[in-house]
Amino acid sequence: MGKGITGLDRTQLSCLVEMVLGDTEISLAPRILGPLAAVRSTLMYLRTNTSQEAIAEIMGVSQPTISRAISVVTRIIARVLGPVLATVEEVPHGGVHIIDGTLLPCWSWKDRTDLWSGKHKRTGLSLQVLVSPAGRLRWASDPLPGATHDTKAITTSGLLEEIDPSCCIADKGYIGTGVLTPYKKPPNSELTKAQKQANKSLNEIRYVVERTIAHIKSWKILAHDYRRPLHTFKETITATLALYAYTNPRITFIIMIRCEAQFESN
Repeated sequence: MGKGITGLDRTQLSCLVEMVLGDTEISLAPRILGPLAAVRSTLMYLRTNTSQEAIAEIMGVSQPTISRAISVVTRIIARVLGPVLATVEEVPHGGVHIIDGTLLPCWSWKDRTDLWSGKHKRTGLSLQVLVSPAGRLRWASDPLPGATHDTKAITTSGLLEEIDPSCCIADKGYIGTGVLTPYKKPPNSELTKAQKQANKSLNEIRYVVERTIAHIKSWKILAHDYRRPLHTFKETITATLALYAYTNPRITFIIMIRCEAQFESN
C-alpha cells in the first residue's frame, strides 16, 4: 500500500506506527487487523475517503471491524500528532500572515440547521487557516458550525488578540476585523486605479492560502461529505491536519522533535 493510498512514505508510516503502538488505547483496536493494518486502513480512509465497505474488502475483514479500527486509530493520531499543530499562543508574532476560511463538508443533519453555510450552499464545519507568505501552515482554528461568518469565526478564535491584525492579509469577508483586506467598491462609484492595483497585489499574495487549503483537502476526508457521526468530526479534522503537517516537506525539525517527545511521554 503506497504513499498515494496512505499519504505517507515508508519512513513516515513506520514512525507513525511506533507512536500509535506507544498509546495504550491501541489495545482497543481489532486484533484481527493488527496495529499496522489498522493504521493503514485509517490512513486510506482519511486520505482517499474510500468507503469502509471497500476498505474492509481490501483488508479481508468485516465493515464493523474497519469502523472500529478507524474510530480508535483516528483518536490516537489526533492525540500523538496533535502537538504538531500550533495553538493561538504559539503563532509567530512577527512577519506577515495570510488568513482564509474554508468549509469542511458533512452530511445534512436535520437537527443541526447551524451547519448550513449560505456562502457555500452546503452543510459543514467552518475552519480558519493561517499561513506564511510561503504557504506554510502556521495555525488552524477549532472548527465551528458552517453558518458562522468568517469575521465571527476569526474573532471567536482569539487569534487577533494574540497577533497584530494589521500584519494579516485576508479577503473582503474579514472587513471590520482590523486585518488588511482589498478595497471594496463604493456605492455608485468606481475604485481608483491605485486601489485596483492594490487589490490585485493583495489577491496575488492571498493565493498562497488558497493553495495550502487545496493541499490540505488532498486528504479527501476533508473535501467530501463526512459520513461518520458528527461528534467524531472534530477529532478527525485534528488528526488529518496533523497528518498534513507531519507529511508536508516544509515541516520543521522542531515539529518532528515535538512528535518524538509526545511519543516518549506515552
